[in-house]
Amino acid sequence: MKQYLKNSFDGIWTILVGMKVTFKHLFKPAVTIQYPDVKLPMADRVRNRLYVNMDDCIGCDQCARACPVNCITIDTVKSLPTEDLGKTSNGKKKVLWVTKFDIDIAKCCYCQLCVFPCPTECIYMTDVYEFSEFEREDLNYKFATLTESEIVEKNANFEKMQAEKEAKKAAAAKAKAEELAKKKAEEEAKAKEEPKTDNADNKEQPDKE
Repeated sequence: MKQYLKNSFDGIWTILVGMKVTFKHLFKPAVTIQYPDVKLPMADRVRNRLYVNMDDCIGCDQCARACPVNCITIDTVKSLPTEDLGKTSNGKKKVLWVTKFDIDIAKCCYCQLCVFPCPTECIYMTDVYEFSEFEREDLNYKFATLTESEIVEKNANFEKMQAEKEAKKAAAAKAKAEELAKKKAEEEAKAKEEPKTDNADNKEQPDKE
């Protein structure tokens, strides 16, 4: 009986101690927020999901080369001399069509090494930290703005320009080779005529005895 009363007292005392802590914090201002409806502000230099402003991208590939995990893939096509791609916000002229700019955020280690070498500051870390997906493929973000038909067109234009350039180069090399061959033939013909002229002059001179 004595042990029973002691156990009952200990139980009641434990409840009172717990309720004391509960009532102590009951009337204090809440320190939690109603997430996800309410979110805490992020720091200015926070490292979260990457974003690329394609209007400022010049396709220099420096961010992809700096990435230690190779999560950035960039493909470019040189524009035609008649095409005007405009300029970036800091005045750099754009000469490359960016046909592919993919970032596999599942491989990203958020080191921010891709941000610093960018000459136009078009790639940067955002404050977005909620981007979980059910499929891993959905974490591969595609930033290129060209459509498939436009990519095919740009590649075809570049290949045509390269073919024309190679044809002009080959024609110029052929013309130069023909000119050199003609010049060489003239020099050889001239060299053959000179000994005949010398022999004719020797025959015309009388013998002196």
